Amino acid sequence: MTEKTIFITGANSGFGLAIASAAAQMGHKVIGTVRSEAARATFLEKVPTASTVLCDVTEFERIQPVVDHVCEEHGPVDVLINNAGYGHEGVIEESSLDDMRRQFDVNVFGAVAVAKAFIPRFRERRSGFIVNVTSMGGMITMPGIGYYCGSKFALQGISEVMRSEMAPFGVHVTTLCPGSFRTDWAGRSMVRADRSIPDYDALFNPIREARQAVSGKQLGNPKKLATAVLHLIGSDNPPPQLLLGSDAFRLVSERIARLQQELDAWKSVTLSTDG
Repeated sequence: MTEKTIFITGANSGFGLAIASAAAQMGHKVIGTVRSEAARATFLEKVPTASTVLCDVTEFERIQPVVDHVCEEHGPVDVLINNAGYGHEGVIEESSLDDMRRQFDVNVFGAVAVAKAFIPRFRERRSGFIVNVTSMGGMITMPGIGYYCGSKFALQGISEVMRSEMAPFGVHVTTLCPGSFRTDWAGRSMVRADRSIPDYDALFNPIREARQAVSGKQLGNPKKLATAVLHLIGSDNPPPQLLLGSDAFRLVSERIARLQQELDAWKSVTLSTDG
C-alpha cells in the first residue's frame, strides 16, 4: 500500500491506539486526536513517529479549525478514522436523558462533525476514505446498553447515506462494526448508571456482572483489528460495513435470520395496507 496520511480520533487508547501503532509501523503518516496534554504524552511514548492535535469531538465549533490546521501543516488527509466514542451502560428507565445526550454528542454528533469537516476536501479531490467506527451494537441490541446501541444504530444509518452521497466523487465510506475486543470499553472507559429499581435485578445484574468479569479477556485482539483496518483502507472496493470478530458475525447473522422470520410471519399484514 502506498503511504497514506491517516487522521484518527480518540487515538490514545483502545482501537485508536492499535490502529495508529500499526499504521505508523507500516510507514503511514498518522495524526491522532487527544483531549489532554497527558494523553498526548502517553500516546507519543507509544507511537513516537505520529503527530497529535488536541481535539474534543464534542466541541463542535473547534473541529473545522483543527482540521484546517492539520491539512495546512501535514497536507491532504487520505483517510479519516472516526474512532472517538465510549459506552454507556444502564437500564433505560434508570438512565437520565443527560446521559443519553452525552452519549449521542460523542458517538453521533462528534463523529458526524468530524466527517463533515473532511467531506468538502475529499469531494473536491475526488478521493478519500471515511471509516466510522460503530459496533456490532449498531446492528444488534441487548438489555442495558440502550443509549449506546441507539447511538451506534444512528451512526450506522447516517454512514450508509454518507456512503451513497460520496460514492459519485470517488470517496469511500465504511462502518467498522467490532464485536467484543480486549480494550477498556467494558472497563474504565464505560459510564455506568446507578442501579435504583429492583424489578430489573434479575434481567440486568447478571449482564453487568458478566461484562465486568470478561473485561480484558475478550476473544477479540485489537492488534488483529488494526491489521484488518489497514487491509480495508487499502481496498479499491470496500464494503459498506465490516464486521470484526466471531461474536459479531454470529450475533448479526442470528438477527438477520430472526428478521427474515418476522417478515415472513407478518407478510400478509404488511402487504394488506396497499391500495
